[in-house]
Amino acid sequence: MEGNEVKTNHRKVALYLSIFPGAGQFYNKQYIKGFFFLILGASFLAVFYDLLNIGYWGLITLGTIPMEDHSIFLMVQGIIALLVTVVGLGIYALNLLDAYRNGKRRDEGTEIQSVSKQYHNLVDSGFPYLMITPGFLLLIFVVIFPILFVILLSFTNYSANNSPPANLVDWVGFKNYIELFQLDIWRNTFLNVFSWTIVWTFLATTLQIAVGIFLAVLVNQKELRFKKTIRTIFILPWAVPAFVSILVFAGMFNNTFGAINTDILAFLGMDPIPWLTDPFWTKFALIMIQSWLGFPFIFVMVTGVLQSIPNDLFEAATIDGASMWQKFKQITFPIVMYATAPIMITQYTFNFNNFNVIFLFNGGGPAVPGQNAGGTDILISWIYKLTLQQSQYGKAAAITMILSLIVITVAIWQFRRTKAFQEEDMM
Repeated sequence: MEGNEVKTNHRKVALYLSIFPGAGQFYNKQYIKGFFFLILGASFLAVFYDLLNIGYWGLITLGTIPMEDHSIFLMVQGIIALLVTVVGLGIYALNLLDAYRNGKRRDEGTEIQSVSKQYHNLVDSGFPYLMITPGFLLLIFVVIFPILFVILLSFTNYSANNSPPANLVDWVGFKNYIELFQLDIWRNTFLNVFSWTIVWTFLATTLQIAVGIFLAVLVNQKELRFKKTIRTIFILPWAVPAFVSILVFAGMFNNTFGAINTDILAFLGMDPIPWLTDPFWTKFALIMIQSWLGFPFIFVMVTGVLQSIPNDLFEAATIDGASMWQKFKQITFPIVMYATAPIMITQYTFNFNNFNVIFLFNGGGPAVPGQNAGGTDILISWIYKLTLQQSQYGKAAAITMILSLIVITVAIWQFRRTKAFQEEDMM
């Protein structure tokens, strides 16, 4: 066999011939497969030639004639051309690999499998791949396409001032990213919004987790009666749609006619608080509202974990003289965090992009002089305003990319550090 490998070189010949789709298969005397790749290659060029031609031209130029060329449509066609090219290159690589492998089998003196036998081998060993292929192709256009569109849009000057088709959009490189830190209005707004987003994420999420764990541990005590009724009451905030609760809270916190000022604070003899017009008090109210909305989920989840902890652990700790706090610190809390850490992490990432409560409560307000974002806008609500209210599409895309990188980085870091994904046994 070693001698045959030296004397023959079918693998390289087949590989070189396969530069023309199907030729390598013809060389390996696999005529049906050769016709398949030949027809497939010819069909690909015939069907997608115009798309690839216009798509790549549009992606490079973004159009040259206003009112005739629509820059955004050309960008979309260009992205589709890119994706189609990737799929085509994958099939082309399969053509090369097939010719090379069968040429290698000829060099080694091994019998080349027939098309029928290869088909049965594919069905037997590659069935999972066949089943996920449609979903994978759909994933390319449903997930990959929007990501590519946002990435490319962040490198353009697309805004209301040059909106197509009356105007053309141009590539501007990293200008949008640079201006976020170079121009005062953008830098100040970005830093304020970003810092509030971090504070909001940490405080609102930590508070709702702390309240949920505290109430779950409290309700799980053996001596407590009417547990089912108490649990039902604590779950009620979860049963009401969040947007309804937020709108109700917006009315209750209204400066002039809200129940908080007119009834509760007045009953306590306190002056009205400007909940909707002072940034500090608006932020305070938002954190309280999110804690109200979020704690039932944590409460239910932790309650389930607590009921799975063996009583033997607590009995042994009691015999050793452990206090309530020591039992919680050494037994309850580690087990709860081990079982729920991944979901806890999602609570932080969820609140980092929690658009509903910010927008529905006060529209991200109150307004801040010298900034194009409200006093309680987080990054996601600021992106919404830049896109749908101020038509700063390029800037919004750049901020979206920064936001995505932050969320992905923090999520990966947290997931890698949590013991829930490690093999160590907590018990």
